[in-house]
Amino acid sequence: MTAQRTGSGRGKGRAPGLPAVALMLLFAALLPIRCAADDASPLTVGTVHLLEVDGAIGPITAEYLVSELDPEGAAASADMLVIRLDTPGGLDASMRRIVRAMLESGVPVVVHVAPDGARAASAGVFMLAAAHVSAMAPASNTGAAHPVDIGGKLDETMAEKVTNDAVAYLKSIADVRGRAGDWCEDMVRRSRSMTAEEALDAGLVDLLAADMDDLLAGIDGRLVTVDGRARILKTGTPRIVLRPMSWHRKLMDTLVDPNIAYIFLMLGVYGLFFELSRPGAVLPGVVGAISLMLAVLAFQQLPVNYVGVILILLGMLMLLLEVKITSYGALSIGGATALFLGSILLIDDTGGVGRISLKLILPLIAATVLGFLLIVGMGLRALGRPVASGIEALVGVPGRVSDLFDDAGDGLVRGHIDIAGELWLFRGREDLAIGDKVIVQDTDGLELIVSGRRDADPGPSANI
Repeated sequence: MTAQRTGSGRGKGRAPGLPAVALMLLFAALLPIRCAADDASPLTVGTVHLLEVDGAIGPITAEYLVSELDPEGAAASADMLVIRLDTPGGLDASMRRIVRAMLESGVPVVVHVAPDGARAASAGVFMLAAAHVSAMAPASNTGAAHPVDIGGKLDETMAEKVTNDAVAYLKSIADVRGRAGDWCEDMVRRSRSMTAEEALDAGLVDLLAADMDDLLAGIDGRLVTVDGRARILKTGTPRIVLRPMSWHRKLMDTLVDPNIAYIFLMLGVYGLFFELSRPGAVLPGVVGAISLMLAVLAFQQLPVNYVGVILILLGMLMLLLEVKITSYGALSIGGATALFLGSILLIDDTGGVGRISLKLILPLIAATVLGFLLIVGMGLRALGRPVASGIEALVGVPGRVSDLFDDAGDGLVRGHIDIAGELWLFRGREDLAIGDKVIVQDTDGLELIVSGRRDADPGPSANI
């Protein structure tokens, strides 16, 4: 009887079994999602703006994407934005501008790492994490988000601060988008990279898509939160509008690199220098002026230190004066030093923009020093050469007495001598006669001082 009661009373007053607990937990986990899906309104995607980023993330790329993401600008005519991404990374400041615009976007933003072979490294990881929907082509990869300093090696304390900041920033983005953040630490601290499959398993991306058709099919019916509202994407067959970067932005994107901008600056400096040194050459001046204008355009997008600009201009002035003033190389050395210091200080690396590479600066400065030392050496050698023009060039040249004037009573005789068909006024010993051969010894104003002896066979008169 006791056994029967016990059997008949089984389940009363006992805790639920393990399967029941698992079902309850699963129901509790799915309940918010179900409620959110029930509250979500459909978002029919009729127009998709396709943006393309192929290359490093910089100020111009940020300007391009931010303008396209502007809810009162280009994005106002789109129901969804797709960023086709292939980047090795880029500048921290530019990446943060893009991520901020993506997080504040009023339309869904999809980041698609494509085509096959593309990558979303470094700054690209943050963009993937910030997207409403992130996707990758099957043969693409992502990761290696450890921050680096373009201008040189960070000290240990600063490197740790920058790394911790990057980890926290990536985790916060992942949290906002509801992505698992376990991969954040490894990607930033250990520069971990992932294949597309690994990124999908880790929760960094939402789906794999080989092309635009796969992407649209994969996100159809997906729940996203846009501008604080839950929406269900209905992609269907939308109109896809390609919104490429304009040609002038592509040009500026190439120019806005500290090293390229520096090259144009130096081309401009040298072009104007040679034009001022050799007025009328024209070509160096034209090339220099155009190069300087391109450098100025690039520097508008870069944090320029004006102390560096002043030093470079001072160096240019010293080198120009070296040609005009004989300083025996002092101005060349001073100018090269000013150019070197100006080049180092030209770009302010605040915010991780990067400095000009020493591998570029040192060869340019070395070439400058050698070039101007060569110019100075040529000038010094020219000073030691005999005069090749003017009346002083006649010293040592032979001539023939053409005619004589009356003796002035000072023991000398004056007249004209014939030198290469030209008559020159001279004075010499009183025993000289017409037809004598003489050598010019010196000059006195416009008068030549000659020496010679009476020629036994004076020959025909040189008088003309």
